[in-house]
Amino acid sequence: MSITTKKNNAPLRRCILTGEKLEKKQLLRIVRTPEGMVTIDPTGKMNGRGAYVKRDVTLVDRLQQSRLLVKHLGVQVEASFYLHLREVLGG
Repeated sequence: MSITTKKNNAPLRRCILTGEKLEKKQLLRIVRTPEGMVTIDPTGKMNGRGAYVKRDVTLVDRLQQSRLLVKHLGVQVEASFYLHLREVLGG
């Protein structure tokens, strides 16, 4: 007799910085809107190009230095955005 496990149907996404595959609720979606603005998407449903980042305030400096958001979103990301991101993540 085999033991069956309940499948986890939560959507998985990959953090652009760590490469970890995590559930969406463990990640924060950052969006380049059709107007070219970079913003945090708390709902995960905004229109635009998105990138997922692990909800960890200690990663904000690495994210800024690596310029991964610039590469993934294709627009310049202001330093003030990273300060706002740090505040949202509780830092």
